[in-house]
Amino acid sequence: MKTEFIQGNMACVEGALKAGCMFFGGYPITPSTEIAEGMAKKLPKLGGYYCQMEDEIASMASIIGASWAGSKSMTATSGPGISLMQENIGYAFMTETPCVLVNVQRGGPSTGQPTAASQADIMQTKWGSHGDYQPIVLVPSSVQEMYDFTILAFNYSEKYRTPVFVMADEILGHMREKVVLHDDIKIVDRVTPKNNDSNNENDNMVPTMPVFGEGYKTAVTGLTHNEKGYPDVSAETHDKLVRRLSNKILENKDDIILYESKNIDAETIFVCYGTPSRTVKYTVDSLMAEGKDVGYIRLKTVFPFPDDLIKNLKASKILVPEMNLGQVVGEVMKYANCEVKLIGKIGGELHKPEELKEYI
Repeated sequence: MKTEFIQGNMACVEGALKAGCMFFGGYPITPSTEIAEGMAKKLPKLGGYYCQMEDEIASMASIIGASWAGSKSMTATSGPGISLMQENIGYAFMTETPCVLVNVQRGGPSTGQPTAASQADIMQTKWGSHGDYQPIVLVPSSVQEMYDFTILAFNYSEKYRTPVFVMADEILGHMREKVVLHDDIKIVDRVTPKNNDSNNENDNMVPTMPVFGEGYKTAVTGLTHNEKGYPDVSAETHDKLVRRLSNKILENKDDIILYESKNIDAETIFVCYGTPSRTVKYTVDSLMAEGKDVGYIRLKTVFPFPDDLIKNLKASKILVPEMNLGQVVGEVMKYANCEVKLIGKIGGELHKPEELKEYI
């Protein structure tokens, strides 16, 4: 174990390497570029591969191919890039390709604010590509979590054979904090076939994953397909396939969903995620010291969404601070049994404690 004082983007690099990432395919885009630069410097020294692609469409395609060739793979981007990746992201979900996508969010739409923070891409993870699928979305709020959650993203990706998102923002990507680079973190690797059977499925509805070039006859298609991977676009096959793709995540929510809370039975609860959580925690501590009945829930995983947690809150009011004009607040409203208010802020700056206190 060692301790370093590093930038959030570099903590992401260290986490990816610790998890066993051996391929990075990407295209530089502010404010995530340091991740690409870090991987370009470090991966070749470890026997891995860094490939700068011509655009984000190709970047996403490259990490899918690398994953099927047996390498843990990732890319890093920001808003305009994640928009371009969406078709291939859907392909990765349909083909059950483990890979990690890091999005260091910036202000939009379009080119927007390349050097300013935002949380405006969160719903892109859920609805960005077409069709029905269930993403796993991790949202760090510290540089330490950029390291830890990148490792966790690879573990979830390998365990459930699915793309996993790490949704940071410009503030976190460029912030420097102390990071403990743990040595004793559990690393998960995909389950490969046994007895030359490329279609084994474990108890979590996750098929084993053969590796190209290792002797398996493997079909990989974005078309609706049967258990052997061959196209079958019948209603019955489509229903069975897509339900399994969704249920392998939804029926394992207890294994995936992570959150942190304080005074969860309070009259007023903040539901927060990402960098704004830092202001929320400070504000709640300050208000509790004044005798106010407040608390918070910090979502570490936004998706799958912790609907049961929100349903069971005893609060009479829920406040949702976001660096956008309302995205996750809609998910909270679906399940809350009380008044829900958005505290939306855009422009690249964090909420200030006094702005949050106005809502108490």
